[in-house]
Amino acid sequence: MRMPKTYLALTGAVVLASGIAFAQQNAAQQPADVRIEPVRGHIYLIAGAGGNIVASIGPDGVLLVDSGLSQNADKVLAALNKLNVEIANRGGLPTTTVIPPKPIRYIINTHLHADHTGGNEKISKSGKTITGGNVTGEFGDAAEGATIVSQQAVLDRMGQAKPALPFAALPSDTYHDDKKLSHYFNGEAVLLSHMPAAHTDGDSLVYFRGSDVIATGDIFVTTTYPFIDLANGGTVQGELAALNHIMDMAVAEFRTEGGTLIVPGHGRIADIADVAYYRDMVTIVRDRIQDMIKRDMTLEQVKASKPTADWDPRYGSPDRFVEGVYRSLSNKK
Repeated sequence: MRMPKTYLALTGAVVLASGIAFAQQNAAQQPADVRIEPVRGHIYLIAGAGGNIVASIGPDGVLLVDSGLSQNADKVLAALNKLNVEIANRGGLPTTTVIPPKPIRYIINTHLHADHTGGNEKISKSGKTITGGNVTGEFGDAAEGATIVSQQAVLDRMGQAKPALPFAALPSDTYHDDKKLSHYFNGEAVLLSHMPAAHTDGDSLVYFRGSDVIATGDIFVTTTYPFIDLANGGTVQGELAALNHIMDMAVAEFRTEGGTLIVPGHGRIADIADVAYYRDMVTIVRDRIQDMIKRDMTLEQVKASKPTADWDPRYGSPDRFVEGVYRSLSNKK
């Protein structure tokens, strides 16, 4: 089976306006090389804008999962508009016939970090909410701009940012446990699952049921160790529960390869085998550190013992991950 792969150059650590540090990247910020990779059918990956962005493009318009860094919003819109126009004008029409592209209808934020939400304001303002029937009543006068959807904790934390974030950058539609869009979008159901206390306390998995594609946000990445964001409600046990949930949702085409395609928060398109490898790594490291805690080892002693040595050549520096696991298990903030 041929699977699309994309390798994402990481940008630097990002801080929300409140000064809360987030990020999956350690390198200094570099100019964005925004590019689009096909995932399956009408689902695309927009890479290089910060965190990965997943786009559903079709007759109902555009739905985005995450919006990248704020400084890359114009490049995302330009790349998206170009692809949108190409898709709208397929079908053998005369070259003089131009079908206008469909507007951006939804932005779903997988969590609050600025490399995934920074483009909210500019990108949402370029879109238009679906209205009509009781949808108009649900969103009030929000037809101007795309609807931003997230788990409630994302809005709560972004709303507490100091200085305050622009109102247009905040989610306008939230949920608590699980959520589904009230109607098919581009011919399929779109399901959101809240993964509590994982990477953060507001993580969402986004499942495109017809396409069999899962967008994971930073619960799963292919480029680094997980970031257990303790300050924003993350825990290693919740991280493992979320990875196991992805495993439960995904189905392999043959043995552990192919089948459900999984778009991580950073890195290349993956499948269930990649998630299983990552889950096993987190489980083994968790168990090693838990044993060291039982032996009253300090954080410095745990780091010196190199509990991640087996995977360091692949995932790089483990310090933040080891500290996150240690503090999560020992409840030492």
